[in-house]
Amino acid sequence: GREHAICKFLNISDKIDRIYCFPGNAGTKQIAENVEIDLENFENIKNFTLNNKIDFLIVGPEKPLVDGIVDYLEEHNIKVFGPNKLASQLEGSKIFTKKLCENFNIPTAKFGVFYKIDEAENFLKKCNYPIVIKADGLAAGKGVYISENNSEANLAIKEIFNGKFGQAKQIL
Repeated sequence: GREHAICKFLNISDKIDRIYCFPGNAGTKQIAENVEIDLENFENIKNFTLNNKIDFLIVGPEKPLVDGIVDYLEEHNIKVFGPNKLASQLEGSKIFTKKLCENFNIPTAKFGVFYKIDEAENFLKKCNYPIVIKADGLAAGKGVYISENNSEANLAIKEIFNGKFGQAKQIL
């Protein structure tokens, strides 16, 4: 949806001649040329950009941002809009963001960071419900539980540590 909305409004501009989407979707196909490129292969993205004389890139998906695509493209003098790798940690790690808020006295909910199931379960014994439990890292818009009681919270912790959203080393 985000990429489609960006393309829709770029398409309104008389300064835009052509729009490409990597990889695109059914919505962007009506506005742009969808291009199948592996978003983890920065070299291919750079080459496509240069070969097609693309003036400016807007990065939508979180994973390439967290992996440093903006830094990579800027190193090759390609104009790109999106947060660099360091700034992308705000989205890429919920724990990083919470600790940043804590360090700079930015209001945020109380939290705990846990590396083992039993540590998290012990923390839950002192909590009021409902409680939010999050897998650290990118989870494709998932990885967040709102647990109404201790039983739901314990299940969430087990699912996260057992790999439901990829290998979790820590949870929030």
